[in-house]
Amino acid sequence: MSALNDLIARLPKAELHLHIEGSLEPELMMALAQRNGIELPYKTVEEIRAAYEFSNLQDFLDIYYVGMNVLQTEQDFFDLAWAYLERAHADNVRHVEIFFDPQGHTERGIAFATVIDGLTRALEQAEDRWGLTSQLIMCFLRHLSEVAAFETLEQAMGHLERIDGVGLDSSEMGHPPSKFERVFARAGELGLKRVAHAGEEGPPEYIYEALDLLQIDRVDHGNRALEDTELVQRLVDSKMALTVCPLSNLRLCGVERLEDHPLKRMLELGLLATCNSDDPAYFGGYVNDNFRRTAEAVGLTAGEIITLARNSFIGSFLPQDAIARHLAEIDAVIASELA
Repeated sequence: MSALNDLIARLPKAELHLHIEGSLEPELMMALAQRNGIELPYKTVEEIRAAYEFSNLQDFLDIYYVGMNVLQTEQDFFDLAWAYLERAHADNVRHVEIFFDPQGHTERGIAFATVIDGLTRALEQAEDRWGLTSQLIMCFLRHLSEVAAFETLEQAMGHLERIDGVGLDSSEMGHPPSKFERVFARAGELGLKRVAHAGEEGPPEYIYEALDLLQIDRVDHGNRALEDTELVQRLVDSKMALTVCPLSNLRLCGVERLEDHPLKRMLELGLLATCNSDDPAYFGGYVNDNFRRTAEAVGLTAGEIITLARNSFIGSFLPQDAIARHLAEIDAVIASELA
């Protein structure tokens, strides 16, 4: 595996499925709690880390929302994003499309501007320092109402120059995409890209709804599409990107073993699958960890690893000239490997 690991490290890549609140490492959670005088239900970093054990998506979300409470100031959001961006840069990530959950903050009395000002300051600094480009995707929490989603979209109106798309996350089961059809239509009218978590725990029907009712530009997760051959063919024919998150699927029991993960099968079927870290602080690995561990578990070839890196840019919302530059850089890495 050492040669494949070296290839993974050398390849430029984009990350398209990253919840910035899910990159809150235990050490930073504790530091921010102390800085802001927030009392956590944990006394030590070790206790926090021990709590990062889940049996399903809802168990994870419960601790995820506890962690959000330490985020209070613009500097907190800057520190959160900067810690992730440093790790992304170390993994040779050249472009990130980051989810953020404003409802998880505004409902705690944190101003929308506080959140986005801190995040964008870090993103701008990363581009200035390393050339690491980024886009922001504002997610609606699907366990909340359509009315709450519209309120959040209204709060975002003064910040649309810094928001590139909208997404749909949180508890999937019982909250189908159709619940948010009207707010996604409004986001489309505003020129925002649209993505949605679908087929992580929910059935293939949720993916159909996301495609047909929300008019999404990309599927987040999408694993359960493989249960429907017509859906798979539709995704292949439309070149619809899937932002797959292997270690997340393992930790949330979407697969019993990483060896059972469908990522290799997705590539064999011709799906535009990508490899991402989702909530890396909670799921035990950033993007290169997901590449390495999945490659070993399911037997990804060098060619398939290169395809995943290429797909990460092809499936991004970057302009075509920027995508072409990144693909050329991947070609240069491959050429140097063969030299």
